[in-house]
Amino acid sequence: MTLLALDTSTAQVAVALGDADGILAAVALAGRRRHAEQITPAIEFVLDQAGRAPSDLAAVAVGVGPGLFTGLRVGVTTAKVMAQALGVPVVAVSSLDVVAEAVADAGTPVVAVLDARRDEVYAAVYRPGGEGPECSTPERVLPPAALAAELAAEFAHTSVPVLFVGEGALIHGDVFAGVPGARLASRTFARPDPAALFGLAWRRFVAGACTPPGDVRPQYLRQSDTGAVAAPKV
Repeated sequence: MTLLALDTSTAQVAVALGDADGILAAVALAGRRRHAEQITPAIEFVLDQAGRAPSDLAAVAVGVGPGLFTGLRVGVTTAKVMAQALGVPVVAVSSLDVVAEAVADAGTPVVAVLDARRDEVYAAVYRPGGEGPECSTPERVLPPAALAAELAAEFAHTSVPVLFVGEGALIHGDVFAGVPGARLASRTFARPDPAALFGLAWRRFVAGACTPPGDVRPQYLRQSDTGAVAAPKV
């Protein structure tokens, strides 16, 4: 069984292909939000590198956000169209989950933070778990200072390090520095990592956490500047 996984929630296009033995091919393209131009060539690249055809796919996984509005529409629509054409299910994964997954071996609380623009961030807190980081808070969009204040209160009486990861954490690192035990993950983990994306998606696929393509929706967490956001149409 072969799984194709993609994420376009940030300025990056991440695509990975693999099976039960692990990743067969992967690519991450930072293309200044050229998601629509890059997603198809990226998919074709990993299929070609692995010697696979679309007909070999057992499922398509996609990061459903939160993240960039246009990017999410491109990624989710691509995953839905492919899955419907191939008659396979979709594995929907949170893009924050993917960011946290990349530092799963940290062994400490992790705060995944992505840039939401407008001086806000998308964020969720994760605790170490047997199958990887486990989300312990709702995914939210809020000002960095508000998030830092909440976390400072939560971890005020603990001595454990708290690892901040994601491009939002890098942009607002000075704000989060006041949280007790705060550590900042390297720029390597700023955006959803293809290997982490595949690993998380594969576990969920094997566990049967699949969704019919028509039911998959981007998780925006807020409206766009132009008003209400409609789900992508296929």
